[in-house]
Amino acid sequence: MPDSLPPDSVGLVEPQTLHFDEPLTLACGQTLPHYDLVVETYGDLNADRSNAVLICHALSGHHHAAGYHSLEERKPGWWDSCIGPGKPIDTNRFFVVSLNNLGGCHGSTGPISTNPDTGHCYGPDFPVVTVKDWVDSQAKLADRLGIKQWAAVVGGSLGGMQALQWSLSYPERLRHAVVIASTPRLTAQNIAFNEVARKAITSDPEFYDGRYAEHNATPRRGLMLARMVGHITYLSDASMGEKFGRELREEAYKFGYDAEFQVESYLRYQGERFSETFDANTYLLMTRALDYFDPAYDYDNDLAAAMSQARCEFLVLSFSTDWRFTPTRSEELVNAMIAARRKVSYAEIDAPWGHDAFLIPTPRYEDIFTAYMDRVAREVQQ
Repeated sequence: MPDSLPPDSVGLVEPQTLHFDEPLTLACGQTLPHYDLVVETYGDLNADRSNAVLICHALSGHHHAAGYHSLEERKPGWWDSCIGPGKPIDTNRFFVVSLNNLGGCHGSTGPISTNPDTGHCYGPDFPVVTVKDWVDSQAKLADRLGIKQWAAVVGGSLGGMQALQWSLSYPERLRHAVVIASTPRLTAQNIAFNEVARKAITSDPEFYDGRYAEHNATPRRGLMLARMVGHITYLSDASMGEKFGRELREEAYKFGYDAEFQVESYLRYQGERFSETFDANTYLLMTRALDYFDPAYDYDNDLAAAMSQARCEFLVLSFSTDWRFTPTRSEELVNAMIAARRKVSYAEIDAPWGHDAFLIPTPRYEDIFTAYMDRVAREVQQ
């Protein structure tokens, strides 16, 4: 952490918890009688409340998207490279809202929250939530903030699914949707990866059918394995090869089961760190939300028919080495938008980092993203 904050940082930020007393009916048929959402905001809302941008997070994301919580914090928010003065999402021009979704484990109501019916944490009894449920709760958040229409809803990966769902659930409440490194639905292979990760968690002896809190336990080994599997899919073969190659940690064969290659040590570190900060039931919940997302399902599997409900303009971005959500999936979405006569801009960006490329600033990515958001900002100023 530098002695002073970078000039393009949003600076010190403080999350706030917003409580909602009105019931929220979920797609699964259950109802949350009340709930909390943890939110951070950056920049200033203009007089007519037309410059608001919503940031939707991915699987392991949360509300802390930019800036620092303290001068001692070593790393800024997870998308600090794209949010701040002079950055693609310019906080000199936009009022930016970032939240932790329902079912999360960073302060919003989720499996680790207290169930009002029992007085104990929800655990596995927390209802299944979908991307549509998240968007419904985000619409309630917009109401609370007095935002009738977002200038843009922006997200990468699972966040991109939310941006897409916004355009279908509330077509009049956003002017632009930015869908980055995402997909209109998971392939069977992607669902399979998620199932392996879930099985790693549920097979952990410390899982206790999701009631590990009641046993003062945590399924850390399962979470660690789930994160290791997921992390492999987020990176490309080329990026892993460039970063680690086949380097041994020590110049000798050990013939054992400890981490001998650098990549093994890296994955174990990532898994261990994740298992200390993320809730297992939340992981199960959010991967299921990924699996279930399919806006074409209610339109006889006709994605173009689904997209005909949208009224906003779209920016869709994909990355050449993303084999988790390949450019082909983005192109499928763009073709459906074109067939539905929606306005869409699309680019496939050549980047070596796989799915994680949406988190890493590169010149072409930043240029395209910035140019599009400049247009959004100019519309607000008119």
